[in-house]
Amino acid sequence: MTIRNPICVALDTPELSRALELAKLLHGHVGMLKIGMEFFYTHGAKGYEALGAVGIPIFLDMKLHDIPNTVAQGLRSLLNLAPTPAITNVHATGGLDMMKAARDAVRPQTKLIAVTILTSLSNEDLWAAGFASNKKTDEQALRLAELSYQAGLDGVVCSPLDLQNIRTKLPRKFLTVVPGIRLADTSTHDQKRVATPKSAMDAGADVLVIGRAITGAANPALAAQTILESLS
Repeated sequence: MTIRNPICVALDTPELSRALELAKLLHGHVGMLKIGMEFFYTHGAKGYEALGAVGIPIFLDMKLHDIPNTVAQGLRSLLNLAPTPAITNVHATGGLDMMKAARDAVRPQTKLIAVTILTSLSNEDLWAAGFASNKKTDEQALRLAELSYQAGLDGVVCSPLDLQNIRTKLPRKFLTVVPGIRLADTSTHDQKRVATPKSAMDAGADVLVIGRAITGAANPALAAQTILESLS
């Protein structure tokens, strides 16, 4: 799918004032804001709606994972937020029935995507957690992406290193939201499977989730614009 501005800035801060400052600075320079657990658990609906008022679409990254009814009810409660999240998500490892219940709870108000394999996990981490030891992260991510597609979801969250299989096996309209984006020669922090913005886009990413490279810059708007220009 074609997205005019694929940059989604991760506002991973518990400070409402800082999040609002960043959102206002980035208005017109990014396509989306990502709000995750750290911010939402601290500020809840009021904090979300304060950011929503800035006018940038929001990816509400709550990664729900529970029995089907609990996840469905939780998502229905999130639909009361204003503005409605442009995207929200669940864990694909919750299974087919959970994802179908989640899909039915939010359609058509918001796009629903599923987290496949976290970018902080290596092959060894997956095997230690009980995943099949004869399959690597990209194979595990593909299987979960196929299950998400079967459930009727709009797309997945996946590592840039897992994109090739997903793009080869699933329709192009299936949305790929990709964290683990790092500029060349910068720290990977707590993520193990990363890529540069350009390489991720070339591999088929639709949305790039970028945090510190923009939010930690002296001029966040300029940093976002520089990254956007690098993609062409």
